[in-house]
Amino acid sequence: MSQSISARVDSWTWAVRLFKTRSAAATACRGGHVRVNGVAVKPAHQIKPGDEVRVRVSGLERIVIVEQIVTKRVGAAIAAQCLIDKSPPPPPKEIVASLPRRDRGTGRPTKRERRETDRLLGRSHD
Repeated sequence: MSQSISARVDSWTWAVRLFKTRSAAATACRGGHVRVNGVAVKPAHQIKPGDEVRVRVSGLERIVIVEQIVTKRVGAAIAAQCLIDKSPPPPPKEIVASLPRRDRGTGRPTKRERRETDRLLGRSHD
């Protein structure tokens, strides 16, 4: 475990296992899904202990406070010591399962599907 004063945000988020790969972390930074102290940052942005990092991963927002700087990927137990997790709890599975979802690439909903969705959400047709 390397110890330094600051590290790149893409390297740190990968090292503490917020992303599966460093390239995924860099892509998320370039896409605006990583914020440090409320500001969207580039992959090379330097972070230090005490910074708040907000990461949007697969539709959920993770909010962590940097406790310790690591640049090499570490085990889950050590990674947990390097951050303080302030993330809100995920929504209950019942709510997630009840939301209507369309498979990716199936195009626009048909009129019948749209009416069913509107009825489910309580919208009325004028």
